Amino acid sequence: MHVPVLLKEAIEYLNPKEGDTILDATFGGGGHAAAICELIAPAGKLICLDQDKGTIKAAEIKFKKSKCKVVLINENFRNLDKVVEGKIDGAIFDLGFSSDQLIPPAGGPGRGFSFQKDEPLLMTLKSEIENRDLTAREIVNQWREEEIADVLYKYGEERYSRRIAKAIVERRSQPDKFILAGKKAIETTFDLVDIIRSSVPAVYRNNRRINCATRTFQALRIAVNDELNALEEGLKKAWDKLEKEGRLVVISFHSLEDRIVKNFFRDKAKADPNMRASKGKILTKKPVTPAEEEIKNNPRSRSAKMRAIIKL
Repeated sequence: MHVPVLLKEAIEYLNPKEGDTILDATFGGGGHAAAICELIAPAGKLICLDQDKGTIKAAEIKFKKSKCKVVLINENFRNLDKVVEGKIDGAIFDLGFSSDQLIPPAGGPGRGFSFQKDEPLLMTLKSEIENRDLTAREIVNQWREEEIADVLYKYGEERYSRRIAKAIVERRSQPDKFILAGKKAIETTFDLVDIIRSSVPAVYRNNRRINCATRTFQALRIAVNDELNALEEGLKKAWDKLEKEGRLVVISFHSLEDRIVKNFFRDKAKADPNMRASKGKILTKKPVTPAEEEIKNNPRSRSAKMRAIIKL
């Protein structure tokens, strides 16, 4: 079951009130949305975005008898300006994954986000994949070695990016023996994990703190979904939609995301030489992180960082 991260803290900083219009830009499992709806009901409106059509379908059932007005939209938050009408009083971005995306329901197909299960090497957030959509399988089987290495280093900060990229290319250049064994070159998450494990030093492979495949999987997922560019676009468009005194809350899960959020907030809080006033006030001097009790109950929350800002 999906457990919303930093729920109490997010609600505190978002500060939704009865009658507000709030944007949940990353609906996911709907944990934050449910809490927000309770506070803005009955006159408030909750606009929920998610690019996973399956998530939106599940939300239609979950929020069928909601206390507030709920608008569910199947769209990436980078396009929120096209689907969100009028101004909003607040917006929340939870950049993590819902449990159903990481661990699909029994019998459901996985998308390769987790290296702990053998699943198709997709890593796209879209539940219905079209031919033109990029997948992790395409990257590891078709991109040049230099391109793969650059992706692993840039988006995963993987120190052994070149070793891993070289091993990937060597593996896919010998498809015949794998086809004879009933497999194509690199098809599943376990195929990729095997390559990573065989290409990195033993001390790194046996690291108990972080799995040696973590950074590679993160990098491929970010590349497939163009997550960092989408985040930059989404933040700008959400800010433009905010009413004066409106609040923006963002929960990130790795340093690349957090850096984008921090810089965006700093830019808005910086005094404009012409206006002689800043556009926003940062509400979190330091990022808010989960308490020990939350991490104990939900280990996935351990890397979460939350920042909040108010529009002036």
